[in-house]
Amino acid sequence: MSEGKRYLSFVTEKLKERIREVSQSISQGEQEIQGMHEYYWENYTEMDQYGYENFDNQQALLGQVNANQEQRMLRHRLEKMLDAPFFGRVDFCYDGEEEAESFYIGIGNFSQKTGQVPYIYDWRAPVSSLFYDFDKGEASYEAPAGTLTGEIHSKWQYKIRQGKMLYEFESDMKIDDEILKAELGGNGDIQLKNIVRTIQKEQNAIIRNTKDKILVIQGAAGSGKTSIALHRIAYLLYHDRKNMKSSNILILSPNSVFSDYISHILPELGEENIQEMSFDLFAYRELREIVTDCEDRYDQIERELLCPLPEETERLHQKQSEEFLGIAEMFLANLEDSLMEFHEVSFKGIVKTEAELVKLFYFKFQEIPLLARMEAIQEYFTDEYETLYNRKLTEEEEEGLTREFMGMYATRDVYVLYNQLLEEAGWKPLPAVSYEKRTLRYEDVYPMLYLKYRLLGKKGQKNIKHLVIDEMQDYSFLQYTILAELFPCKMTILGDCAQTMEEEQQDVLQFLPGILGKQTRIILMKKSYRNTVEIANYANQIAGLTDMELLERHGKAVEQKIFANQQEVLEEILLQLQKGSDYETTAVLTMTEQEALEAYGYLKERLGEVSYIDRNSSAFQRGITVTTFYLAKGLEFDRVFVLGRKEKNGLLRQAEYICATRALHELAVYEV
Repeated sequence: MSEGKRYLSFVTEKLKERIREVSQSISQGEQEIQGMHEYYWENYTEMDQYGYENFDNQQALLGQVNANQEQRMLRHRLEKMLDAPFFGRVDFCYDGEEEAESFYIGIGNFSQKTGQVPYIYDWRAPVSSLFYDFDKGEASYEAPAGTLTGEIHSKWQYKIRQGKMLYEFESDMKIDDEILKAELGGNGDIQLKNIVRTIQKEQNAIIRNTKDKILVIQGAAGSGKTSIALHRIAYLLYHDRKNMKSSNILILSPNSVFSDYISHILPELGEENIQEMSFDLFAYRELREIVTDCEDRYDQIERELLCPLPEETERLHQKQSEEFLGIAEMFLANLEDSLMEFHEVSFKGIVKTEAELVKLFYFKFQEIPLLARMEAIQEYFTDEYETLYNRKLTEEEEEGLTREFMGMYATRDVYVLYNQLLEEAGWKPLPAVSYEKRTLRYEDVYPMLYLKYRLLGKKGQKNIKHLVIDEMQDYSFLQYTILAELFPCKMTILGDCAQTMEEEQQDVLQFLPGILGKQTRIILMKKSYRNTVEIANYANQIAGLTDMELLERHGKAVEQKIFANQQEVLEEILLQLQKGSDYETTAVLTMTEQEALEAYGYLKERLGEVSYIDRNSSAFQRGITVTTFYLAKGLEFDRVFVLGRKEKNGLLRQAEYICATRALHELAVYEV
């Protein structure tokens, strides 16, 4: 038995022993609480008239309830550690010592009793920097007593699941990627180790990069860019833990299951709560005061697949372009004059002439957004009155002044103003309806959001210190312009221009530095290793890619079959799934939502344990998952079945490429 397996067995018993102790403590605490309740109800009528005894009893009860809650949280953490107690080990020999000491690294600290030497060290503990920051050889870490130096004799990495050792391997440097770890865990080939070492060295340069404000990673499918971005987050959280918490990081991701999915990729984060949101959801929340509902990108894609209208797609691109920004700015410049009807304001001895208001509007407060400017002038007027007369305005007087000042706008309705912009640009305006009937097509969501911010201003996202943008190729010039204004913080941006959900590939690298500034560093990653060679070659043929470097990781040939209808495809998929496999994750990917629902219903009825991901899903389940190609973006599965189409337009070709690159080990493409 290896040393890693022996230690796993030892520490598992210690964890179980500690869990039994904590459970016993919780049980005793519950009895204490029950006893306190009984004592209180039996004696509360006889407690002293000033309530001191009553107060003491309440405080004692609250203290016991809180103590029990802390014990429950401890038990939850220990039970979670039972699944995978540790994932790394460093054998470190201190200067002046002869024997190396082993430090096991996991998602949390664990010792038999508080204050004792830990069996497992938290990945954020100072000694864990030996595992993260140093390769084999001389090393040091900061301890409370000062800097401790020595030499790393060896580093080990482990994959443990449900308390069982799946694989373990020794490596001079820390390997981050699951696929690379699995390869090393099952293969001791020297050449493979050298290739992996080269890949990891390149990845470490990105993960440990703290100097570049904006880091843009253009990575080929299977190049490990998502894994790199997530380990970069973990690294930044570890190294800047005094200034940055997980709540200071926001991930803009293509779907709601992404944050749950990454917890499976990155065990170090443990219970860390990283915020995740789609930009479409963010936009909807920001526009709720203007419209009742907004389409998202998925509505647009469904329409393109079911009823393609080239003129609609063209309009979408035009309204997201740099040219649109020029049109919008010209409109806003003209609006400065056409929107306003100034008149004199007189209130209890204070007078502001039309000329004075014009001067305030166009000079003193010109930096304030147009629709917020009169509010600033009203405050200025109110301050002048209250200072002169040393009295506050009543609520009624405030309302009267607001009507007076705001009445100088021809309109303050952003929806109406957006319609004026559309008409001036030669586009068909939106329906002139009341608020409760207003809905936005996707093509108008971000143009209206941009106009809202320019007219009313925006709330800065000061709490966010690091923004991660995944699937960067799916964001437009206009969206990046808005993001740059909203988030003036550090960013990690990643994607693959070949995985766009458009008929034509968009290279955002052409315009990103112009929007985000000179501190933008672009890194290209062309080595693909997560998909097998067979899957990568098949996908590259669809996308017409020829310059990708592949790691020689082979698997089954891609299975391709043509069927008469969807029913036949589902029967074939069912047949394959009933054979079973050792894979943890399998996906059935469709083109449209309706196809996904039909496939899910069919397989769920016959297999039982099947998950469905729609745009509202928030959990990533192991086992069999059914979803559309666009909701599978950013996710990976061991095995993938694609329910495709024989006849393909540009979008369907992109969809098939996205589906193919979701498969790590096996891919079957069934077309109707």
